[in-house]
Amino acid sequence: MSRKPELKGRAARLARLFPAGPRQAARTPFVLLVVLLLGGGLIGLLVLNSALSEGSFKMDDLRRDTKGLTDEEQGLQRDIDSYSAPDALQRRARELGMVPGGDPAFLNPDGAVKGVPSAAAQQSVQEAPAVRPPEALMFSQTIGSSPSPAPSDTPPGSPARSAAPDPTATTPETPGR
Repeated sequence: MSRKPELKGRAARLARLFPAGPRQAARTPFVLLVVLLLGGGLIGLLVLNSALSEGSFKMDDLRRDTKGLTDEEQGLQRDIDSYSAPDALQRRARELGMVPGGDPAFLNPDGAVKGVPSAAAQQSVQEAPAVRPPEALMFSQTIGSSPSPAPSDTPPGSPARSAAPDPTATTPETPGR
């Protein structure tokens, strides 16, 4: 049989580090480990790519929603600005029957009056808007479609006529009770 030559010195020391004999490492577990690592890596990349895509779609939806809400906010701000403009406030105040005030007077901390107050300017009857009092509005809602008398129909200080029965009025009793 063949015999291996004996090694001396440095070669002998290196030879002792390697296992002796005709052994071969099992390749099946190593190949299986490599295949599993590659497969796991590919599946991990697929999951990561899907998560990034989903996040991208959500971000696009949120940007679209943000743009819509920003447009709505700007529209509402324009409405607020138009309602708070001086001419719009003046027009709305006149519709409500308000008149410009006179000169104001101020009170000092010691109680002394500073300035001379003046009364508000009176509106002429032609300029005054026909505003119904709240009682007339409630009355017309309870009756239905029948129109309520306008404030100019009844003289000031007189009670408005109503079609509702007076709860304090006495009713004749029915015989047989």
